[in-house]
Amino acid sequence: MEQSQQRARIGVVGLAVMGSNLARNLARHGHPVAVYNRTRARTDKLVAEHGQAGPLIPVGSPAELVAALQRPRRVLLMVKAGAPTDAVIDELTPLLESGDVLVDGGNAHFADTQRREATLRARGLHFVGTGVSGGEEGALHGPSIMPGGSAEAYRSLAPMLTDIAAKAEDGAPCVTHVGPGGAGHFVKMVHNGIEYADMQLIAEAYDLLRHAAGLPPDRIAAVFATWNGGRLRSYLVEITAELLSHVDLDTGQPFVDVVLDQAEQKGTGRWTVQTALELGVPVSGIAEAVFARSLSGHAGLRAAAQSLPGPADGAAAGDGFADAVEQALYASKIIAYAQGFHQIRAGSDEYGWGIDLGAVAGIWRAGCIIRADFLDRIRAAFDTDPALPSLLTAPAFAEALGAAQDGWRRVVATAARLGIPVPGFAAALSYYDSLRARRLPAALIQAQRDYFGAHTYRRVDRDGVFHTLWGADRTEQPAE
Repeated sequence: MEQSQQRARIGVVGLAVMGSNLARNLARHGHPVAVYNRTRARTDKLVAEHGQAGPLIPVGSPAELVAALQRPRRVLLMVKAGAPTDAVIDELTPLLESGDVLVDGGNAHFADTQRREATLRARGLHFVGTGVSGGEEGALHGPSIMPGGSAEAYRSLAPMLTDIAAKAEDGAPCVTHVGPGGAGHFVKMVHNGIEYADMQLIAEAYDLLRHAAGLPPDRIAAVFATWNGGRLRSYLVEITAELLSHVDLDTGQPFVDVVLDQAEQKGTGRWTVQTALELGVPVSGIAEAVFARSLSGHAGLRAAAQSLPGPADGAAAGDGFADAVEQALYASKIIAYAQGFHQIRAGSDEYGWGIDLGAVAGIWRAGCIIRADFLDRIRAAFDTDPALPSLLTAPAFAEALGAAQDGWRRVVATAARLGIPVPGFAAALSYYDSLRARRLPAALIQAQRDYFGAHTYRRVDRDGVFHTLWGADRTEQPAE
């Protein structure tokens, strides 16, 4: 059969880099792919350059796309999130039949996915919001894939997704059915929030090694390379070592010194924090990472504050400081992941998704941006105790945090003494100390609330809700 007459197992709509690379990945694994882009030239270019590596079938319209697909039809959308995604769904829906599957592989907000899934389910169609992590290279060679939606839809997609997903070191594919509705995009959102925190912590470690320990970028690169051979082995630590060793070809300066110090963001980290606030989950480390990026972009504000006084003590950090930074980085990374998994559990409980936290850790072990060796230990912790109240209470992590805390505290104290900002390290340490505190000053806050707003309080010595009539004739009485 001619390629133009061949039935495709799946269609891909949207052939920018991620869509093109996923289509190539599918085709390379022997799955015929119908490819469609509003700009026909992009479709033809993809097929001309890569069609020989696998079955890519070019189509020129949504109707041609649907006609080219095997039943049940499966269509992967790789278009811009928001209104553009809705527009493509509206265009395709009238052409599809009951049982067909639409997959959104973009960075959609999970609430949009919830809405779309419910609307299309009422029409007999499956909608699968799917997180895809790994960037351009991951899409081509094996991403971590986080599909939500119905179990029936996942069974239809599983053979293809399993083929194209990254494989962990034990050979397990980094894909699982996360849960119904918007569960897949929720988990991808939290993944990106953890990613923000991880990147911020690594940046703070670099800043401390440079400005507290006085090391140049090439020496810091060697430190990160050493760390990547130990318990911090991860994709982000690995690329940090490479970035810090790179010299700018135009100036001969360290590459990191010619990059403008204003970090941008696409919004998923902000969504993570906003959703955590709605769920009442403290993700302080992730929030500080989001705020740090935001602060970096306020160039005028930063310029105006350059004359503010700093600490007089400029003494060097002292011997063994790099080891202390490693301890702080490892401990703070554990906190970031613990906060993220807490949020996933809270979201799962709120929406009735039944997410398996151990399975989520398992599919993050390869392909995704936050892949790291210690995800094996996270998976094992949740597999051993699915009801684990916090990752921090798992014996292995509790022991690691205890062993790291002296160095961690030294790093935060040294940063404060030298005036080096470490919002990620400090927030992580405060979270750790807040959790382990026997009593928090929240008692005073609640007393203040009762004083000025009659918001009531509970007591430690008896049941019930109480209010004090504040004033000269102070009395305490049970609240109605």
